[in-house]
Amino acid sequence: MIRRTRTTYLAATAAAVMVIGAVSVTDITPRLIWNASASLPIGLYRVEPPTTLTLGDLVAVDPPEPLAQFVTARGYVGPGVPLLKRVAALPGTRVCRTGATITVQGEAIGEARERDRIGRPLPTWQGCQVVGTDEVFLMNREVGDSLDGRYFGPLPLASVTARIVPLWIDAAGDGRFRRPVAGTEGGSQNLSPTATEETK
Repeated sequence: MIRRTRTTYLAATAAAVMVIGAVSVTDITPRLIWNASASLPIGLYRVEPPTTLTLGDLVAVDPPEPLAQFVTARGYVGPGVPLLKRVAALPGTRVCRTGATITVQGEAIGEARERDRIGRPLPTWQGCQVVGTDEVFLMNREVGDSLDGRYFGPLPLASVTARIVPLWIDAAGDGRFRRPVAGTEGGSQNLSPTATEETK
């Protein structure tokens, strides 16, 4: 009886382990991402759920159609590759494009370009709009040629798939990777060389 009970227990335990293992295998999501684009410093970023977003957060975005088709057709990113952008305006914020100038709450935060690096015309929008409750405005203001809200305006909040945090980056663009110093990993983080320390 004891042997049968032990055999039953071991079988049940093995089955439970198999179930847990199956869940673990099917529920794997990447926790790190390597950015090789020019929109943000090249390097390693940690991926977190986008449970709450604050101004200045770095996020990964699955662009909706027809933007997704546009960026892949142009070769800006590969199919299924997320865009990495910074939160520049949250719901309720007034954003405008007047000519090439982008403003948020009346403050100029950057300029749009007419053409990309190889001379192809870029999308444009004009006027002002208030970011909706289910929208977010994304713009990498530190990068003049970033493809972002300058060209396609606010995006659905649902297109944000993750919040990303820099772990080991080439902030200066000199090929030397550094980790952000303590206190600069939050939403308004500065990715300039002064906000990083070199990893020996």
